[in-house]
Amino acid sequence: MIYPKPLEDLVKQLQKLPTIGPKTAQRLAFSILKMSEEEVAKISKSISEVKTKLNYCTICGSITDRDPCMICTNPNRSHQVVCVIEEPDDLLAIERTRRYKGVYHVLMGVLSPLDGVGPRDLRIGSLLERVVENNIGEVIIATNYTTEGQATALYLANQLDDFDIEITRIAYGIP
Repeated sequence: MIYPKPLEDLVKQLQKLPTIGPKTAQRLAFSILKMSEEEVAKISKSISEVKTKLNYCTICGSITDRDPCMICTNPNRSHQVVCVIEEPDDLLAIERTRRYKGVYHVLMGVLSPLDGVGPRDLRIGSLLERVVENNIGEVIIATNYTTEGQATALYLANQLDDFDIEITRIAYGIP
């Protein structure tokens, strides 16, 4: 690249973000360069605080700034219904609907033998513990309808089959 080293380094760092290629990284870098020092400081602080002030809820695995998270401690939620999701951002998508009133369990991924991700790499053990310890009545499996998501859903259903609970899967397609 023909840019000064600090700008080149910023472009390289921005490219590490998902969906950010070289051209987008360059555009972002030049946008940052045009910002005031105060604006850049705010962005920098926000990025830093995401790593220093956020963690994962020890109950559900969601991103939170307190532990347990607000959903897990909300008495208005049905704690007997657990929606199993792949990633923390899936929780936000479901919450935007304002329809679901249960709690969540974030797996932190899906089964993917080709990528070396097995059951022990996910939060499946803690889900099974929750079912036993917390009198769970229903588990809603809300993994994506990808090959890996389907495999994970099937594995979870098999693991949960021994418990006296209702196991459901979110709908897909046209009714």
